[in-house]
Amino acid sequence: MSNKKYALLQRNEQLEFVEMPSTHMYQLAALNQRLHKELDKLTVSGIPALPYFIAEFEGLEIVRPGYELQHGLDYINRLEQTFAALQQQEKQYPLVSLLTEIRALQAQLEQWYEEEEELA
Repeated sequence: MSNKKYALLQRNEQLEFVEMPSTHMYQLAALNQRLHKELDKLTVSGIPALPYFIAEFEGLEIVRPGYELQHGLDYINRLEQTFAALQQQEKQYPLVSLLTEIRALQAQLEQWYEEEEELA
């Protein structure tokens, strides 16, 4: 049994594929749902367009050129950078809360990947 799962995300007509540890996929799904729920409450300009979490898979083989698989930690790091950039303009809830959630998952993933490297 694989220790990885794959998420399908959609932003407008663009599809994104993200590889995550199977133990953390539910957190990515929940975080994506929470971000969408709170996005309209932000008062800053330049709010990022986020993809919607569409599906998760046990296995994935991308056969169409032009699509690539994103490493889960890379995806979360970019998400954190995007929201951290907004923090200079808005220091109120929900941005602080959203950044806390993103950073918590980021730290968990960093630990998971470090442990995987040690076992390899």
